[in-house]
Amino acid sequence: MGSRVKPPKESGLSSLFSWCFNRSDPPEITHCQDSTTPVAVLEPNLPMPAPQELDSKFTELVDELDLTEENRAAMLSFPAEKKWQIYCSKKLEAEENKGASRWPGYYIDQLRSMAARKTVLGPEDEVEQGRHKIIDGLKTALRTQPMRFVTQFIDLDGLSCILNFLKSMDYETTNSQVHTSLIGCIKALMNNSQGRSHVLGHCESINIIAQSLTTESIKTKVAVLEILGAVCLVPGGHKKVLEAMLHYQTFASERTRFQTLMMDLDRSTGRYKEEVNLKTAAMSFINAVLSQGAGETSLEFRIHLRYEFLMLGIQPVIDKLYSNENATLNRHLDFFEMLRNEDELQMSKRFDAVHIETKSASQMFELIRKRLNHTEAYPHLLSALQHCLMMPSKQSSTTRYYWALLDRIIQQLVLQTDKGEDPDVAPLEDFNVKNVVRMLFKESEVKQWKEQADKTRKEHHNLQQRLEKKERECEAKNKEKEEMMAMLNKLKDKLERESNDHKQAQQRVAELSALLQPGSSSGVPGGPPVSSSGSVPCRPVPAGPAPPPPPTPLPPPGGPPAFGLAPLAPPPPPGPLLATVQERKNIPQPSNPLKSFNWSKLPENKTEGTIWKEIDDLRVFKVLDLEDLQRTFSAYQKTQKDAGDELAAVKKVKELSVIDGRRAQNCNILLSRLRLTNEEIRHAILTMDEQEDLPKDMLEQLLKFIPEKSDMELLGEHKHELERMARADRFLYEMSSINHYQQRLHSLYFKKKFAERVADIKPKIKALNLASREVVQSGTLRQLLEVVLALGNYMNKGQRGNAYGFKVSSLNKIADTKSSTDKNVSLLHYMITVLEKKYPKVVAFSEELPNVPEAAKINMTELEKDFSNLRSGLNSVEAELQYQQGQSPQGPEDKFVPVVGQFLTVASFSFSDVEESLSEAREVLVKALRHFGEDSSNLQPDSFFGIFDSFLAAFSEAEQDNIRMARRKEEEEKRALMEAQLKKDREQKSKKAKPHEEEGGGEFDDLVSALRSGELFEMDMSKMNRRKQRRHNLFDGSRERTVAEVSQQEESV
Repeated sequence: MGSRVKPPKESGLSSLFSWCFNRSDPPEITHCQDSTTPVAVLEPNLPMPAPQELDSKFTELVDELDLTEENRAAMLSFPAEKKWQIYCSKKLEAEENKGASRWPGYYIDQLRSMAARKTVLGPEDEVEQGRHKIIDGLKTALRTQPMRFVTQFIDLDGLSCILNFLKSMDYETTNSQVHTSLIGCIKALMNNSQGRSHVLGHCESINIIAQSLTTESIKTKVAVLEILGAVCLVPGGHKKVLEAMLHYQTFASERTRFQTLMMDLDRSTGRYKEEVNLKTAAMSFINAVLSQGAGETSLEFRIHLRYEFLMLGIQPVIDKLYSNENATLNRHLDFFEMLRNEDELQMSKRFDAVHIETKSASQMFELIRKRLNHTEAYPHLLSALQHCLMMPSKQSSTTRYYWALLDRIIQQLVLQTDKGEDPDVAPLEDFNVKNVVRMLFKESEVKQWKEQADKTRKEHHNLQQRLEKKERECEAKNKEKEEMMAMLNKLKDKLERESNDHKQAQQRVAELSALLQPGSSSGVPGGPPVSSSGSVPCRPVPAGPAPPPPPTPLPPPGGPPAFGLAPLAPPPPPGPLLATVQERKNIPQPSNPLKSFNWSKLPENKTEGTIWKEIDDLRVFKVLDLEDLQRTFSAYQKTQKDAGDELAAVKKVKELSVIDGRRAQNCNILLSRLRLTNEEIRHAILTMDEQEDLPKDMLEQLLKFIPEKSDMELLGEHKHELERMARADRFLYEMSSINHYQQRLHSLYFKKKFAERVADIKPKIKALNLASREVVQSGTLRQLLEVVLALGNYMNKGQRGNAYGFKVSSLNKIADTKSSTDKNVSLLHYMITVLEKKYPKVVAFSEELPNVPEAAKINMTELEKDFSNLRSGLNSVEAELQYQQGQSPQGPEDKFVPVVGQFLTVASFSFSDVEESLSEAREVLVKALRHFGEDSSNLQPDSFFGIFDSFLAAFSEAEQDNIRMARRKEEEEKRALMEAQLKKDREQKSKKAKPHEEEGGGEFDDLVSALRSGELFEMDMSKMNRRKQRRHNLFDGSRERTVAEVSQQEESV
């Protein structure tokens, strides 16, 4: 045996046992040491295993050979001794070669070594032959080795090694057989779908393959053109080929795309004179580029690309190529002519012309002018021509590129699909022609729409405001009506029940009265006398208004007090706000109001024995410049102006502002948002907003601007200057004139928010009630718990086993127990599988617990807090109602008492209904907790139902996992069946092929063969069979044909 193992040239196992399928009488088992040494007989030196084990091992060996069914059956019918000899021979070869899986690494190392080698050490011919032999061996291995060879070659980045080698080749290597073999390796790699997708997915592969067109080797050029032409037939490959040819234009310094291709097609001297294969490959590539990809359906795309070839002079070249009289080449030439004639005929029909002379600018312009004349597009055509006149005309380096850019943009406009895809290279990225055209189409209509929209918007705004106001009124009235009807129905039922109870009580009293001794004036010692009818006379209740509630301190300034506090004390009655009994000082009075100094004043009775008794501020007034003080701190908001503006400033009304600047600013912002006058706000508050002028959010903001005691004192000092007051000051002053303004505003806000708060609490109570009943009454849940209990008792031993029940929190621990065989499978997955087979109804147990997820979100503490706030708010409103009933109304618009009285009647009953529902929900929840053996004193509903909610989510997720695992298993089985079928199909096809042919066929080879022979265009070429013999005496080699010639061809068709 050799010290170094070389990779075999043929397929690993099929080459080793090729004799099994070529001769009926097989020879001795031999092993090929190398291609030149004689074969040696191998004898197995290991004991033969049992027949069953031997058959199993030999079957695995035969499967790796990828044989046909006939040959497979022949090998499996060998005697046991021969099977063992073959198996041992295979193992020996595997040991010598250190496994077939290392062969790709060997070739990749050689490729990297050859790509990195810059100098030749030794005779050039020997080095060249060695490199060619290695690369040729790789090409054969990629065609003949098992699929795992190709897969490992791709995984080891073998494609990048080939591409890097192609990029780094010097001139001699580019024109050698090594280059041809490297292209053959890529061609072999593309013979299977995995290798083909890897080549097409590589960002530079097609570009590097196209670079190989620079070689002088005709065989290499043919191979490259065949690959590029076949890539055009693969989905997504056509545009890659066009981009690769554009890349080659830059790489080879071409003036235009396809220039080198046309030069090779036109060459007819030297070794190119009789080289028909290159011309056939070039024409097949041109036909593939024209007819595939977007060219299959787009006439514009085919004409666009054909213009490129016509501008390069392809027509006289084609006329000259007919002289080769090669059937395959002529088939490609005929297809080019046929496709061109049909396209030109379709284009002529668009303009109602016999033929369009595309070489004549005047004829093309005349056709366009006639078609667009008297249309809306004609001015744009003139504008485009006018701007073309202004394009730079002097010969410079940039002039050509202006026209090239214009040409490319027009091409993009013509070729882009409706989806915004560009089949060829586009100069403008992210440019969607359809969207831009749609925008231009709408631009003319936008102006009219805008003018009409402005007018309609104003009308709509006015109508919308009126409608919203009416809708708010209707909504409030309808809601009150519904609440009243519901309340009346419930009151009716309650009255009937109480009436029946009253009758029963009267009967009971009559029965008890009959049992009393005669002569007794009273049934109860010391009680009231009983009338003749048996009833006890009622003591009259003195009538009169209820006394007002005791006064309470005002809430802290800056925001509304929380509901539930005692009713607030009424403000002092209107009149002198600063009535005082203390002695007034003889303080000078300013002629105009001044800014206030917000100090905390000490009462006179607290100044005894302090420093303030020793201070006399009256002496200071004699020293102060009171006029300067008055100018500096005037309450008027007067800005500094020039002397020329002073006269105009006198005429302006001066504003008086005494409250805090920040607070006044915020109040002004609120009033501007309300868009109501002070009188309208006052009217809305007194009428309890019957017309729904004050939204709830605005009311909440108004509560932040309650007139404080200090504000009222300051504003009272300037009440005689009401017209001068700033907007915020005047608002606070006028609102302070409303009796119990703060309490009225709180009551109005609570009235508006009451229905919303009740609607927020009721669903929570309902969900809590229903969820508690669902977990108790669910039969499927009970059965599920039985299954869990059984699984737990079966799996647990010792103290943890033999359980009669478990905490419901244990449900969420089921998924923590993992399977011993598959860590992705938990006890929960297994239990679901059991339930689906044994208890199918239990799997849908979540359908019996629809309210559990909602109940899991309910916090009992917050729910009771909301309920308590509701109760305290009602008490506050009721206390204010009692106060207002004892006061005289503030004019005919004061409707607080009737509106709030009616509201309290409805709200009290709604509150009682909520209270009863909450009490019932508490009882049902306690029963549910006790039902599952849980501690009802500690476990809250969100924790209790949260356990079930988490389990429902985990159950659903595990159920989906089971479905995914089952689907994955089913897909793997289908994939195995498909692979077996494909393997069978390949075996049937391989019967017709030679088992040891070095250039074995493949999918990509089939495409190349069909493209090379012209079979790909047979359906289209059938049209040519009905035409007459093409005339050979064509005109003087012009790139375009005359009108008469085209007419004759059309008549012949």
